[in-house]
Formats: sequence, structure tokens, C-alpha cells
Amino acid sequence: MKKLRYLTVCCILIFNFDYHFLFADEKEKIIQKLQKTDSIKFNFIQKNNNTEEHGSCFLLFPQKLKCIYSNKRKELFINNNQLAIVQKRYNKIYYYPISKSAFSKILNKDQLINLIKISSMQIVNEQIELTNKNKNQYKLIILFNKNNYDLLGWKVEDQFQNNISFLINIESTNNLFEKKIFKIPELN
Repeated sequence: MKKLRYLTVCCILIFNFDYHFLFADEKEKIIQKLQKTDSIKFNFIQKNNNTEEHGSCFLLFPQKLKCIYSNKRKELFINNNQLAIVQKRYNKIYYYPISKSAFSKILNKDQLINLIKISSMQIVNEQIELTNKNKNQYKLIILFNKNNYDLLGWKVEDQFQNNISFLINIESTNNLFEKKIFKIPELN
């Protein structure tokens, strides 16, 4: 009986170590892919509670993003620490700091890599989900493709239980973008 119990405990420990190393290997492959990526052009679906929007984006590491929404009346710009949403329909620009948002961690490659290292991981339907909870601010889940380790998007639940998902479909990587496309426009 003691031998059976000993054997069971050994099997459980070996399985747990193998499982841990499998996850560490998956994280390392994601990090290697990110280190080779300087820019991404992608299409997106953004869901905020009951609203769904579509569009395309240009991402340049670190911290430069331009998204053009399909309705052509809205654009999102991130240039370093400034986020601006241009509402052409109302001829308005709304400015927000990104320092406390999930964008600050996702758009900075070094911070994203650190986040990957400390996040808990699970594999669901060919997706790698890396989950991190920020103290009293938000829960962030970053999604990667299990087969090629491409970024698939992210989901955020803020302190008010608002759920936002930003799912992406990469068109190309390592394009040369002119930095002026990330310049926040001025309205007339």
C-alpha cells in the first residue's frame, strides 16, 4: 500500500513538473516571436459590453498605435503616453493618459514580455490565455495562437466589471510605417 501511495505521489509530481515546463516553453516561444516583431498591421473586432466595432490598426513598438474604425468617423491614436480618440462626426478629440490602462503594458514590448512571464497561463481551444490581475484596476487576458504564437488580442475587465475585448487578425508584420501616421491630428 505504501508503495502504491509513493508511486502515485511521484507520478503527480512528475506530471506537475512536466506541465510547468510545457507552459514555460510556450511562454518562451511567445517571447521569442515578440522579440522578432517590430510592427503589426491587423484588423480588429472591439467589443465593449453591448457594442461591437470593427476596423484596422497599425502598431509600431514601442507605444504607437493608429486604429481606423470601419465607420470612418472614429480613429484612435496612441503616441507614447497619450491616447486620443478622434470623433469626426462631432469634430472632437478626447485625450486620455494610458499610464493606468492595459495599453501601456501591451504596446510596450518590454512590459508585455514581463507581463507574459508573470501571468498565469491556460490553453483553451487552440488559444494561449495569459491572465494577469492588476491591483484594484483591471484583469487583463492576453491571447496568443497556440500553433504560431501570433498575438490574437486581449480582454480587459476593469474595476467596475466592464468587459472589453479587442480581438485581432494579423495581416502582416514588420512593415515600415512612417511615424507621421501616428501623429495625433488637430481639428479645424
